Amino acid sequence: MAGFKALKGQGHWPTLMAAFLYFDFSFMVWTMIGPLSTEIAESLALGGFIMSASQKATLLSIPVLSGALLRILLGFGVDKFGAKKTAIMAQLIVISVLFYAFFRGASISYNELLVVALGLGFAGASFAVALPQAGQWYPPKLQGVVLGIAGAGNIGVVVDFIFAPKIAEIWGWEAVFLVGGSLSFIVLIAYIIMAKDAPKEIYTSRPKKLKDYGKLMKDKDTWWFALFYAISFGGFIGFASYMKVYLMNTYQVDMAAIGMDWFDEGNVKVIAGYFGALTIFAGAILRPFGGALADKLGGVKSLYIFFGLVAIFAGINAMVVLPFWVAIGLLFLIMANLGMANGAVFQLVPQRFGKDMGIMTGLIGAAGGIGGSVLIQTLGWSKGAFDGYGAGFMIFTGIVAVALVGISMVKTRWRTTWGVQAGGRI
Repeated sequence: MAGFKALKGQGHWPTLMAAFLYFDFSFMVWTMIGPLSTEIAESLALGGFIMSASQKATLLSIPVLSGALLRILLGFGVDKFGAKKTAIMAQLIVISVLFYAFFRGASISYNELLVVALGLGFAGASFAVALPQAGQWYPPKLQGVVLGIAGAGNIGVVVDFIFAPKIAEIWGWEAVFLVGGSLSFIVLIAYIIMAKDAPKEIYTSRPKKLKDYGKLMKDKDTWWFALFYAISFGGFIGFASYMKVYLMNTYQVDMAAIGMDWFDEGNVKVIAGYFGALTIFAGAILRPFGGALADKLGGVKSLYIFFGLVAIFAGINAMVVLPFWVAIGLLFLIMANLGMANGAVFQLVPQRFGKDMGIMTGLIGAAGGIGGSVLIQTLGWSKGAFDGYGAGFMIFTGIVAVALVGISMVKTRWRTTWGVQAGGRI
């Protein structure tokens, strides 16, 4: 696309690549518990602790929820101390909890896992650092593609689902935390070398006080963007984190048969990881294209398209338990459109709140994490209450429909007020 070609000679590509790597590996360790959920549950069971469906959903949702809330803190840090210092601090905490989980290994308790999950929230909060750091270097007309590239670090969760179950099968689930901690340390060194905060002549930071948060929270556009991102990113991270549990509970027999036919192995947990990676890959890799398309068509029109398709596909999945391959196809399309919607939302945000990107990325990113946590709990509740996921998908479909109505309500005002001077297509 033309947007990618336009990056030539613009900004600072080492920082853009460093932001991508930092977010990619942070996203990988942030969602690490999801593809290991079955293995961890079996390990705890050997020690006499049987996780209920509710406890499993809580363990999966805590990194998402803590990552959401910590995005506000790290967003404040970006404005106050700079993106690079904030990133280094957060990454050191993440590396510490990863190695703690490895050294505790099979002796770890459920409560200790909750603490580890809480610490991994700092990895999820990297979103509030990587995106503004990359965006600070580039003009408004390129924000969609730039933040799409930086945000494509979502691909890290795909890496999780491909490799984590297989590593756990060979060396045990705790070895995955060792690999994650080691790679995160290497990425931290690369980030320190490559990344630079934008100089004052390109971007001038305006450190915020708590009252500034309050002021932005009173702006109704903050809440609209929070809703849209709670659906797009919340849907993506919620489904991604819960994907292995969903596939194991719904299609275990199908995957076991496929595993024997295609992979000559019967470990259905590994096969579930492969298919989870396939569906999640769509949303991760297509985020930059969503941003680039929004640059071309406008963010509002793009969100209409992406959310409309999500509502259709999720609604179909809500009404009936589909054959395995049909379900995989629909999940792939749902995740693809959620990923592109992520890019479209953040094509609009810097045009509306360009001078407050650090804090706004934190606030809106927090809404995305909260949305993901709520989705995980909703799916867990649906399984516990109805022994299926139809109700959970139907609730999600209804919320997407509300967002579509919301877009219709704000589009004219946006295009005739701040959109006139935004510098990009609305």
